[in-house]
Amino acid sequence: MQLQDILYSQGFGTRRICAGLIQLGLVQVDLGEGLVTCDDALQDLDVFEGLPYAVQGVLWSFHAKAYVLLHKPAGFECSHKPSAWPSMYTLLPPPLRNRPQKSAVQGVQAVGRLDQDTTGMLVLTDDGPLIHRMSSPRHHVPKVYEVTTADPLDDTQVQRLLAGVVLDDSPKPVKAAACSVVAEHHLQLTLTQGKYHQVKRMLAAVGNKVVGLHRSQIGVMQLPADLAPGQWRWISAEELKLLASNN
Repeated sequence: MQLQDILYSQGFGTRRICAGLIQLGLVQVDLGEGLVTCDDALQDLDVFEGLPYAVQGVLWSFHAKAYVLLHKPAGFECSHKPSAWPSMYTLLPPPLRNRPQKSAVQGVQAVGRLDQDTTGMLVLTDDGPLIHRMSSPRHHVPKVYEVTTADPLDDTQVQRLLAGVVLDDSPKPVKAAACSVVAEHHLQLTLTQGKYHQVKRMLAAVGNKVVGLHRSQIGVMQLPADLAPGQWRWISAEELKLLASNN
């Protein structure tokens, strides 16, 4: 694979821009003995997953498909074209936002959205089939939310959430897959489907109000404790297997 095509596939711009970066001596590749500068844009390289390289002094590794975790903070919209708040995609480096795709939308995409005031775990990828499998209600991928409520919780509310509540856009009652009271104002809620403002509307339906919402888990994979709000990192091969096990 030509070096300019490697950079292009990883989101560093058009092939012309990538060739320019290479010709200016701004690209180094680890060919087995550490990083060395490569100034030939047409140089053919044996590409493998995890191939180390650096662009303008920043170290990267080659990924045929990008799989990343983001700890979304409050105050960001899950949209490339936000209406009132900054886009959470601005928390990612440009190469992840610019990875080429066959569709009109470039870069990694979030697997399911979180409201601007909701924090927690987001999976982002440019793997279309994985996005579809994890987003489809047919696959019932569980998502765990930590809910802070305005009023104290009681067993009646929990039982109603487990039995199902009626929302105005659903002909059938919407049920929680699991529900438990952690503290007087702290509910842990597991859902296997995603509707607009679902958690907030479900709590409203049982006579309570959400004042804080955090997604702590997708499938069997938990948000890492060492991933601070606003930070992202690559998903490891082992973690990817955990996500795939839910599909």
